[in-house]
Amino acid sequence: MTTVITNQDPATGAASRRRLAAVFTVTSLGAFMSSLDLSIVNVAFPALARSFPGDSRATLAWVITGYAIVFGALMVSGGRAADRFGRRPVFFAGIAMFCLGSALCAAAPALPVLVAGRAVQAIGTALLVPSSLGLLLEEFPAGSRSLAVSLWSGVGGLAVATGPSLGAALIQAAGWRAAFYVNLPVGLATWAWGRGVLPRRPPPAADVAGTDYPGVLLSAVCLAGLVFGVSEGPGWGWGDGWVVAAFLLAAVTGTAFVRRCHGHAAPVLDLRLFRHRSFSVANAAMVLYAMAFFAMLLGNILFLTGPLHYTVLRAGLAVTPAPLIVAAICGPAGHWARSAGFRTVLACGFAVFAASFCWLIAEAGRHEAYLTGWLPGMVGCGIGIGLTYPVLGAAAVTALPPSRFAVGSAVVQTARQVGGAIGVAVLVAILGSAGGGGNPPVEAFRVLWGCCAAMSAAALGLSLLLGPSDAGNSGT
Repeated sequence: MTTVITNQDPATGAASRRRLAAVFTVTSLGAFMSSLDLSIVNVAFPALARSFPGDSRATLAWVITGYAIVFGALMVSGGRAADRFGRRPVFFAGIAMFCLGSALCAAAPALPVLVAGRAVQAIGTALLVPSSLGLLLEEFPAGSRSLAVSLWSGVGGLAVATGPSLGAALIQAAGWRAAFYVNLPVGLATWAWGRGVLPRRPPPAADVAGTDYPGVLLSAVCLAGLVFGVSEGPGWGWGDGWVVAAFLLAAVTGTAFVRRCHGHAAPVLDLRLFRHRSFSVANAAMVLYAMAFFAMLLGNILFLTGPLHYTVLRAGLAVTPAPLIVAAICGPAGHWARSAGFRTVLACGFAVFAASFCWLIAEAGRHEAYLTGWLPGMVGCGIGIGLTYPVLGAAAVTALPPSRFAVGSAVVQTARQVGGAIGVAVLVAILGSAGGGGNPPVEAFRVLWGCCAAMSAAALGLSLLLGPSDAGNSGT
């Protein structure tokens, strides 16, 4: 009689669990750092407007959109670099670049230097995020990957949750520069811990082709032209020569980028990834989701500090319930997706997200009662985001082969940044490009929330294209 041992030795199992926990914590710190920066910069926007009163809202928005453009243009290249050179060294390179950019932002004497520092931060994040998720996914078995991605995203949600209140407190106490200095201790801690925790593995991909730098440039110019045209069109006029030229530039470079991706041996964007239905649908929905999400993040802060006349600290506390809810339900959302499938969870999440904007349109601004006017909308946003963002990431990457995890996750993050850049440009177009200190009327914010609701509804429609077989427990 042959005995088959199915249970792992308890000591070995405990060591394995500790190793997975350590890898998860270190890689999640990377997500935490980049997400914390995102939420803090939005809270810092009113303070930046006061520091640079001569710059219009459209110009100030480049602190956010410039980051998104560079991040979006380089994310796939960052994923390819992780697949080519190894996820561990690329992860540490990303931390170093992000900290360097944070220091440059904190010391910036003028707005152009601040935007340049944000670009350096974006380079670091483009290296950090895909390598972080790639390191995580290669350590977890296939059946647990969607849950790991959801929990990893939940840590990012926790950073977004703490960002508004922490950032507001720092800004009120020490000015907007503190919003960038806070990244340095987190980055150094992640570096120090990761050196002893992250495994050393050979690069997982056989493809050793170099980065397509002309493709990177084409994608960045395309997105910059689109954002510039949408941002400046309302103020300068849609028929203005510079605005028309920006849209034409975006169209020409975008077409050239797609053609180059079709014909290049090592394209910036591997279009073959989109043969996976869940990958294609999830990325398209991510663009729409991110347009609504980024417009909401900045728009809510401007609404609270503008028409409602909240202080920065009070505004930071007022938006905190939504990300707290996101952090709380990301894990359960991953479990639910494993049993019910991506389509069901995403459809519910986008429906709640759209409904929350409808609530804000109907109630916010009509009276200043926080509990009855503002809080229900924040609760709805938190539930909607918690059910959609982590599940979108899982829906996109779990169907890919292990060698494509890093580049696949990079495409997902690129879709998020592209949508985010367009969303902020739409916000600027709706709220106007008046001087940074001007307060748009309440009606302008209602129009903005209406656009966000429409984007959420469109993302819901896309999520229904996922088939019942596209379940959250898939993996290769």
